[in-house]
Amino acid sequence: MKFYTTQHPYYCGIDLHARSLYVCILNAAGDTIIHREIKALPEPLLDLLAPYIGNIVVGVECMHCWYWVSDFCAEHGIDFILGHALYMKAIHGGKAKNDRIDSYKIAHLIRGGNFPMAYVYPPAMRAARDLLRRRTRIVRHGADLKAHVKNTVSQYNLPPNNLDLKYPCAREAMRDCFDDQFVQRNVDLDLNIIAFYRHELSAIEWFIEKHAKHHNGSDYHILTSFPGIGRILALTILYEVGDIARFNTVQDFASYSRLIKCKAESAGKTYGTQGNKIGNAHLKWAFGEIAVLYLRGNDKAKAYLLKLQKRMSKAKALSALAHKIGRCVYYMLKNQKVFDEKRFLAS
Repeated sequence: MKFYTTQHPYYCGIDLHARSLYVCILNAAGDTIIHREIKALPEPLLDLLAPYIGNIVVGVECMHCWYWVSDFCAEHGIDFILGHALYMKAIHGGKAKNDRIDSYKIAHLIRGGNFPMAYVYPPAMRAARDLLRRRTRIVRHGADLKAHVKNTVSQYNLPPNNLDLKYPCAREAMRDCFDDQFVQRNVDLDLNIIAFYRHELSAIEWFIEKHAKHHNGSDYHILTSFPGIGRILALTILYEVGDIARFNTVQDFASYSRLIKCKAESAGKTYGTQGNKIGNAHLKWAFGEIAVLYLRGNDKAKAYLLKLQKRMSKAKALSALAHKIGRCVYYMLKNQKVFDEKRFLAS
């Protein structure tokens, strides 16, 4: 957890919503200068902040509509900080809770040096990252549709098949499998949506890859040098990481990627782990996938996994391999070096 400790003459806490902002401005002594609700538009916000530009910092909690506030502050030369949603428990406690109280608490957290900071992702790659995340959700929904088709086959006790429904010929083979027209229409609905998804996702993947080579082509090609990292996994790491320089140490990167677990300790006793949901879920998924794909057809990697299994279970060994891959990717990007398998397996 990193806190914002820079001092300013004025501190602005905003309780952010889609259609309204509750703004609280404090001075260095903690006195309330402004405390009011305004519309979520640049003009009224600029009217409030204009007298303090150059002497104020603005902080909001990380939620879906923080983009425009960040861009607004960058345009007008206002210091902007983003609060980590899971760490900002101080604004959610207390006997009473409303927008007025929340904005006041945010401003006091900033003034007191207790404001937990999240990363302000740069706008140049922000929309591409959101599109890639949207693609992931669509792919998972497509997988649910394929599973529903398979389950329907089992439900009506038809012979099992190994059809891969991402191919048109496989989908056509499922068109006339059921005698009941309602069941067939149910399956056809899944097949039609799957076909539409395949068409749209192919275009989106090509579109994102084309722009990734302009956003950061060097890192993209470095990532694809690792066996098991294909186009989608490389794009996921590239856009979720952004700038590798924002991680001061490899431990920071591993923690952000959810590749390590943190102990919960008190009075010399360990009470398990905590904070498993804090970090980037997309990177956690990516490194787990890479660990499995790296082992596929790779005898040296399988031998390394067996070596790990002598000290731990297979599940923990795969997690350790994913952690090792995450550390390797960090140094590859930081040093701008392609993958060296001999050095990877020897370390």
